Amino acid sequence: AFTEIYPELQKRGVELVGLSVDSVSSHIAWVRNIEEKTGVKIPFPVIADLNKEVALAYGMVHPGQSATATVRCVFVIDPDQIIRTILYYPLTTGRNMQEILRIIDALQTTDKHKVATPANWKPGDMVVVPPPSTQEMAEERVKQGYECVDWYLCKKKL
Repeated sequence: AFTEIYPELQKRGVELVGLSVDSVSSHIAWVRNIEEKTGVKIPFPVIADLNKEVALAYGMVHPGQSATATVRCVFVIDPDQIIRTILYYPLTTGRNMQEILRIIDALQTTDKHKVATPANWKPGDMVVVPPPSTQEMAEERVKQGYECVDWYLCKKKL
């Protein structure tokens, strides 16, 4: 599934890395099998974590699950090495690639413009601006065409 959005991730400057507790040889076999059976090439590295050091450190092995299988996890780590998003999926549930792209878009938008994104935000939707620190700033927002519910809650188009 990640191969489908890989070009979009690249456009956003996102690096993708896979990790599993399987061996390098099993990864090679898996990559070859995927390509052979589906025609899809895996364009990103897949890291072997045989001793589970990384998987355990990041909470990828959950109680009650197989000791040799990690849950499906997505970590969005910013350029400053800060984990910004963690998504855990049971082995029985597929990941939503469009939601992962939306999260990345929201994080990049909020970082660039110093705003927040409301629930169900998509690129192009209005964003929430930080509350004003003075009465004058609050009044100025109305003049600038912000959509305000009250003095402290305003949205704008970027």
